[in-house]
Amino acid sequence: MRELTRAELEIMQILWDEKNAFVNDILERMPEPKPAYNTVSTIVRILEKKGAVGHEVLGKSHRYYPLFGREAYTQNLMQGVVRNFFGNSFARMVSFFCEKEHLPVDESEKILQIAQEAIARTKKRTE
Repeated sequence: MRELTRAELEIMQILWDEKNAFVNDILERMPEPKPAYNTVSTIVRILEKKGAVGHEVLGKSHRYYPLFGREAYTQNLMQGVVRNFFGNSFARMVSFFCEKEHLPVDESEKILQIAQEAIARTKKRTE
């Protein structure tokens, strides 16, 4: 799964929400100022070449649909970030954000709570 550009991701967000769409449908959902039809069409074809989008032919039109979900893309992207920037260590990533972003106490507590819940789930599965 290849990383998507900002423009590609904007179109994928629409396809994930809509499940499938024609180029005109995608264009309707885009914020102002809207890009040209040909621009959207070109980006969709690039997404197809990247293996992110498939299509079905309906008459002279193509209806496009995502080939993977938002969660799968997010998981793949985040695993790449952790691997490439934090030596494959989630602890180093969390530490980075805690130190560099000056997380408020409530955010730090939420992270701690999530970690504790994950530990408890893991323990239950191994018992």
